[in-house]
Amino acid sequence: MQTANPTTSHGRRSASRHVGAPLQVVRLSLQNRIAVGVTALALVAGLSIAPTEPAQAVTVMAPSQTGTDTSTTSPVVQQPAAQTFEVDANVVAPPITRDTTEATDGVQTLANNGTNADWAKLVLMDGGWPQTEQNVTVLLRWMRQENGPPDWWNRNNPLNNGYGSGGGAGLGSYDTLRDAAQYAALNLQRGYPGIVAGLTAGTSADATAQAIWASPWATSHYANGAHWSTAPVPIVKAPASAWGG
Repeated sequence: MQTANPTTSHGRRSASRHVGAPLQVVRLSLQNRIAVGVTALALVAGLSIAPTEPAQAVTVMAPSQTGTDTSTTSPVVQQPAAQTFEVDANVVAPPITRDTTEATDGVQTLANNGTNADWAKLVLMDGGWPQTEQNVTVLLRWMRQENGPPDWWNRNNPLNNGYGSGGGAGLGSYDTLRDAAQYAALNLQRGYPGIVAGLTAGTSADATAQAIWASPWATSHYANGAHWSTAPVPIVKAPASAWGG
């Protein structure tokens, strides 16, 4: 409110006025202005890059435990409750089926062992037939009928095979027993389907033997089995030279 208080000054009428408290003007130095600006920028930057709480955590405010002023709060993080599952006692886990693996000896291993059983396995390997006990047995019996166990490697031609041996009627020879195994497998594949079927099945030495008797491999047909022994065949090792070693 303004109140008139007339006074006389040099013949003029003047009025003095009562005015409220004068405004205080705060003047900041250049250094203070810069400091204030930097502080404001830091506050904005801190707010913009502050990480958020993980989605799975819940933050609530609880009274501070450091003083009596309950208006001061501090953050408390509540973790999700653990989950549990109940399974009926009658539930039975299904059986697990695992693949089986088998290993067979390689050519060099068979040659190093060097027995008539190893040569039989080499024929089966070259022909792509399974190396079952029944297949090895029938080949050992066949080799015995052709040359006999004591010198089954005679002329490096255990089955007296004429194919690739350079001699008719199976009287030829091969450079090594490895060559003999390859030619025996090839000859069977090229013209003896009954024997091949028996070796492919690999389940019966007797069934494969009957296919051998019925085939033209031997002109005598082994007397239809009368000249064929099923007794155990002795395992004999051939000289390393016969294997090409």
